[in-house]
Amino acid sequence: MSIAKYINKNKIGGIILIIVIIIAFGFGGFGGGFLSNNQNNIAKINKTNLTTQNFIDYINQSGISQQAIKDNLNNNIIEELLSGLISTTLINLEIEDFNIIISENSLLKKIKLNKNFIDDSGNFQRTKYEKFLLENNISAPIFEKRLKERELQKKLFDFIGAGTVSPQFLVTKLFKDENRKLELDFINLEKFYKKNNEFNDKDLTDFINKNSENLKVEYIDFKYAIINPQNLIGTNEFNQIFFDKIDQIENNILNEISFDVIVSEFNLDTKIVKNYRFSDSSSIIEKKIYEIRNNKFDIFENDENYIIFKINNSEKRKPDINDKKTRNEVLELVKQKDKFDYNKELLNQIKNKEFKNNDFLELGNDQIESIQINSIKDNKKFNIDSVKMLYSLPINTFTLINDDNNNIYLVKIKNYINDDLDKDTNEFDLYINKEKSNIRNNILESYDIFLNKKYKVDINQNAINKVKNFFQ
Repeated sequence: MSIAKYINKNKIGGIILIIVIIIAFGFGGFGGGFLSNNQNNIAKINKTNLTTQNFIDYINQSGISQQAIKDNLNNNIIEELLSGLISTTLINLEIEDFNIIISENSLLKKIKLNKNFIDDSGNFQRTKYEKFLLENNISAPIFEKRLKERELQKKLFDFIGAGTVSPQFLVTKLFKDENRKLELDFINLEKFYKKNNEFNDKDLTDFINKNSENLKVEYIDFKYAIINPQNLIGTNEFNQIFFDKIDQIENNILNEISFDVIVSEFNLDTKIVKNYRFSDSSSIIEKKIYEIRNNKFDIFENDENYIIFKINNSEKRKPDINDKKTRNEVLELVKQKDKFDYNKELLNQIKNKEFKNNDFLELGNDQIESIQINSIKDNKKFNIDSVKMLYSLPINTFTLINDDNNNIYLVKIKNYINDDLDKDTNEFDLYINKEKSNIRNNILESYDIFLNKKYKVDINQNAINKVKNFFQ
């Protein structure tokens, strides 16, 4: 008797949704070029073959539409889906290898105890179960099959991580690492960087000469015409006559009829632009032409207009600091390089242990500030990644960090203040569970490495290409 029939007969049910950890195998770790005379096999895991039909079934069960797959073929969606199938198969092979099973009674109990299917009195309601199946467009046998797979996977990972115990000293260490307070002295280095008026023309020119190739800007000369129903056919209506003329213009471009002949034939006004370089303040049309400038002669749609354009000339030039806009751009680059060099020199001194406390005091003078960071998650002053790094450093060390506005600070670690963890509180239980989770994650990472050694995965690239062709 199936569980579904048993439920219908005895009015029992429930489900526990399990988050299954999928061990992701990157394709870089797979064996190369799976050679097989059977082109229906898309992959092989040791002696287990995965057929193309297995893969198609897996895709169908994923719920991803064919159109979504077609739209993402160039984003490796087929490879990602195959990776998912391989991961699932590996888990199933491990379940079989460890002889992990779940009885129908155990599965029935999972359904029976599900709070979604019981009333306020704690009794199973068959109507709730059936409503759940209908709302999710799933049959009872498929639902039970998926539940069984989840439970088997959970048992596997429980088995792998079984017996994990969190030693008290690790629990205490985790609590202290996350909650100890950190006392710092810091200096905002912005006050020590050069200001705009401290750079002269020679600084800018030297920078340009050293980076001439990277700093070259492309200037273009072009002309264009705006096309809409009003200036093409004398009406505001986008009708068939209008689009027929647009088609004619496109054909003329393909047939290499010149820009001037086309605009003259259709009596379009031409705009001429010389020495144009990209600028945020430019019109949308001019910026678009610059972006697609490799198409020397073309037409494109822009809102309710069509734009025909022709690039007459393009030239890459070194920045001209006599141009105010260009000068400001180069000045900003020079400033950023000066900051980088200043910070790099400080870091080198710190790394080589040449930077001492006296240097810190002398540099800071009256600019030294103090702060207390309350935990490793305290990012009120500094960027969270910087805070995490600070907590990894010993007392009396120096480093550079930043805040969320990219201000750079020279910091000295002054002191750590540890709080005690009371064993008789809920917080202690919380950190026991957090440390246990850390231990289990470490075990699973080791298990991942073990599986990479235990199983050889070969891919049939020809079969993958055939699947891709199916969706094109």
